[in-house]
Formats: sequence, structure tokens, C-alpha cells
Amino acid sequence: MIRINLLGQIRPKASRRPVDTGAALPVVFIAAGAGLGLLFLSYMYFSWQKQLNAENAQIKRLTAEKTQLEQIKLQVEAFDRQKTILQQRVSTIEQLQRDRTGGQELLDQVANTVSRAENLWLISMSKKGTALQMDGAAASLNSVANFITALKRSGYFQKVEIKDSKQDDRSLNVQTFLFTINAEIAPNTGPTTPAPGAKPASTPGTPRTPANAPAKKG
Repeated sequence: MIRINLLGQIRPKASRRPVDTGAALPVVFIAAGAGLGLLFLSYMYFSWQKQLNAENAQIKRLTAEKTQLEQIKLQVEAFDRQKTILQQRVSTIEQLQRDRTGGQELLDQVANTVSRAENLWLISMSKKGTALQMDGAAASLNSVANFITALKRSGYFQKVEIKDSKQDDRSLNVQTFLFTINAEIAPNTGPTTPAPGAKPASTPGTPRTPANAPAKKG
């Protein structure tokens, strides 16, 4: 319906009610805080995720290195065992070579020394490493003493000691003494020059026996 103002007066305008903004500010602050918190949490999440990925990659790399080092360690242990076995074999071969080359020389030295001892003969001889044990018999203790002196003068033996010496009760007609002598083969032994005044060695097989002495046994 159309209304007509017959009075000719201006109709006052209706006043607007003021908007209350005080109630909206907390909502704005809360929303802003929530947004900032979400951004901060997102930043921390991605930072921690990046650090976690880096740590996992490093753990994976160190695990691979550990596996490789364990394999290398096993190889080194195998090489060490093989080296020990080879060293033992070489030592055994060297010892056999020394025994093989020194056996004849040892027999020659002992035979040469026995040939210079009067009324003395060996019954048995055993060698263990550089230790030598000789069992024998003699017509007198003086012959045993001369034999020990000859062993020392040869330069081939050291630490010559008499272990046992006794009279043989089984021999009733001829006085016989049984003896055991221990000696060590001197290292790096070789042909030696007889000491001044020493009696020259007689030819093997022709022992010097006085005419009035008992016949040499053996």
C-alpha cells in the first residue's frame, strides 16, 4: 500500500542499532591462535620427520658397514689361522732339515770323540732337540773323565755333565763302569780347531790301545 504524507513533515529516519563487536574478538583470537598453533605443529612435524629419516638412513648405512666389517674380520681370522698353520709347517720342515743335515755330523763328532777315549765305548745314544744323552761303559773312571774333556774340547757340545756312574756288577772278570752323560749341542757348531796341546784324533777304526791295557770292547 502506498502511503501519502499529507502533513508535509519529513519523516524521521529509523536509527540503526550498534553492532556489539566485543563478543566477536575472542573468537577471532582463538581462530588466529589455532591457525598459528597448526602452522607450528606442522613445522615441527616435518622437521622431526626429516630428522627421523636422516637418522634411519644413518642407521641403515652403519648397519651395512658393520656387516661388511664383520665379513672382513672373518676373513682376517681365516688368514691368521692359515698363517699359523703355514708357520708351523715351515718350522717343522726347517727342524727336519736341521736334523737331517746335522745327524751325520753329530755321529761323526761322537765317533771321533769316542775314538780318542781309551777303553771306553758307547752302548746307546738318544737325541731330543739339542739335548743328547749317551750311555756307555768304560774300564775306568779316568776314561770317562777323559771322554767328558774331549766332548768339551770338541766345541760341538756344551753343558756336558755326567748323570750317573757305577760299577757293573754283572762283569766279574773285568772291572767295568757304566755311565750316562748328558750334553747339549752347541748352536751354530762347525769344524773346530783342536786346542793347543790337545792330542790329534786318531783315524776311526784304529783306536790307540796300550799293549798292557785290557782289550777294548765293542
